[in-house]
Amino acid sequence: MAKRVVLAYSGGLDTSVAVRWMIEELGVEVIALAVDVGQASDDWDVVRERARAAGAIDAIVVDARKEFAEDFVAPALKANAMYEGRYPLVSALSRPVIVKHLVETARYHGASAVAHGCTGKGNDQVRFEVSTRALAPDLEVIAPVRGWGMTREDSIHYAYDHQIPIQATKEKVYSIDDNLWGRAIECGEMEDPWAVPPKGVWLLTQQTETEPRDLVIGFEQGMPVSVDGEALGMLEIIEKLNTIVGAYGWGRIDMVENRRVGIKSRETYECPAALALILAHKDLESICLERDLDREKARIEPRYAELIYDGLWFSPLKESFDAFVDKSQEFVTGEVRLRLSPDSCTVTGRRSEHSLYDYELATYDAADTFRHEDSAGFVRLWGLGIETWSARQASKRPSS
Repeated sequence: MAKRVVLAYSGGLDTSVAVRWMIEELGVEVIALAVDVGQASDDWDVVRERARAAGAIDAIVVDARKEFAEDFVAPALKANAMYEGRYPLVSALSRPVIVKHLVETARYHGASAVAHGCTGKGNDQVRFEVSTRALAPDLEVIAPVRGWGMTREDSIHYAYDHQIPIQATKEKVYSIDDNLWGRAIECGEMEDPWAVPPKGVWLLTQQTETEPRDLVIGFEQGMPVSVDGEALGMLEIIEKLNTIVGAYGWGRIDMVENRRVGIKSRETYECPAALALILAHKDLESICLERDLDREKARIEPRYAELIYDGLWFSPLKESFDAFVDKSQEFVTGEVRLRLSPDSCTVTGRRSEHSLYDYELATYDAADTFRHEDSAGFVRLWGLGIETWSARQASKRPSS
């Protein structure tokens, strides 16, 4: 058994109890590692104090927001990664950056194991453990919550009995995971797929704006680099768009998704910046990518999203897809105009110095340079196979 363990620490009930439980039941030293990926409400001083009160020998907080935005969110954006065509991987994207720091901390402090607070029913156990084994196959992975057999009420009593400061109550019904890319809200009455999500669960998409406005997002080689002409970094753009777009009440997702562990789960998300950026990026690609490249990229995008969702960020297939995606973005530079209004965000324009849209070929007015006379032979040859089939076979089918 490991003597020193680095725990991915959230500051919540389960990971706080896990600190003391591993100390008492496994006889290990615990280092609590909290990774800041843009959580909205965490007071990191309080998180550190809570971990130490639970018995951790050290409580470390790493500010990974910029790294998360540039090294994890940006590649997913360039790939238009949306699990099952709808979910921009809010929680799934943050797990590999957390694991990266988990492993680095374990190496630095001489730990022989890492731990997480995931249950046996969720996707995150897969992401934490597979990513850890990809980066450090020699490290032991401990999952106390999955094996300790305590209910939420049991965990609350355990915390009280061991003087672990927590805010959890038995009445808390929602599970919320948030970062700069959005919020995931589940449990409570929303476990019924027919139930309407209560208004109180929404935070980023509370409508406060009613006057329509335009928003111009600039891209360079697939990366967002400006908003309304103001040059900004990836992190600043996401934060700005969450505020601007969310104020129009747009960016909510309500879906039943297929978890990696084999069950269907009703999930609700709010991710205004993520959805707006993917919408704009994909639209810019429509004028910058050659037809076959555009179609092939669209074909691999669902698979790319599945790899992230399934915890395979650190995999040879994901790495190979990244090489393809990066090459495809060579000329994806330009601007996209979004129109915002209550509960709506739509593309109303796109432009690029590398655009493959040729006005003189597309127009029907006097500037038309398209060679119409070439079309007759093209259409004849294009349909030749169908014409031959119809003459030789279709007419000889037995009548039904």
